[in-house]
Amino acid sequence: MELFEQNVLIANEDELIKLLGIHDKNIKIIKSYYDVNILVRNGALKITGEKENSEAVSKIIKDILNTIRTEGDISDQKVIYLIEANKSNSQIDYNQILKEVIVTSASGRIIKPKTVGQKRYVDMINSKDVTFGIGPAGTGKTYLAVACAVNAFRKKEVERIILTRPAVEAGEKLGFLPGDLQDKVDPYLRPLYDALFDIMGIDNFMKNVEKQLIEVAPLAYMRGRTLDSSFIILDEAQNTTNEQMKMFLTRLGYGSKAVITGDITQIDLPEGKKSGLKSVINILKDVEDIG
Repeated sequence: MELFEQNVLIANEDELIKLLGIHDKNIKIIKSYYDVNILVRNGALKITGEKENSEAVSKIIKDILNTIRTEGDISDQKVIYLIEANKSNSQIDYNQILKEVIVTSASGRIIKPKTVGQKRYVDMINSKDVTFGIGPAGTGKTYLAVACAVNAFRKKEVERIILTRPAVEAGEKLGFLPGDLQDKVDPYLRPLYDALFDIMGIDNFMKNVEKQLIEVAPLAYMRGRTLDSSFIILDEAQNTTNEQMKMFLTRLGYGSKAVITGDITQIDLPEGKKSGLKSVINILKDVEDIG
């Protein structure tokens, strides 16, 4: 077996410490995936193994270093992610993902995709008229969609942001909740408010709400309207019925963009009701300009 050697230069000792991880944990993770020998020699990492393995590990090491230089450090989970992305032959350069900025929050925090999947999702939102973001909780579906909406609003690509959710009851009936109609539906919309508060700041958000440039409302409020030049996000779409989904999609007017998010494993509709999200992704899967 012929062995090949790859050398990756390390800028300084601090970078080397972060690259190796506590008790060389990051190197041990890499070696659990690839049969290579990794040594530190004269300010460089020397990688020895079969040609394919040594080249793959060299690329992963460079991605890890780039992450450290961009974000200041790297976690075990991110190391594993970089390895898995490399093994899946992803065509997206992870270094480019780290450089992409969607929007800057009111507090100055940079919001950007952190994984290949999130990068593809954001690219789809930017390039398609209607985008479906389907996946489990915690994958950034709603937050990234809101970030893209705020970015489009700031660039004046749209005139309004509209965020909506179906008010599906889980236990308590709306009529038995305290307060007027807005008080009753606000708990269903709280996650959307939270995302907008975080990205725009409360004062800026409230100012635009007063001007009716930003609207957060239950899905039922969309009936009978035509929404032109708007960025519309339908969240928790797995809890729409077929009729509600059809109603929502026919609200889109000239110059509007829609993002529909949901998790088809978390359907809270009454027994016998079909999820509009599950139905529509099969109907529209081959339609151009829908992602």
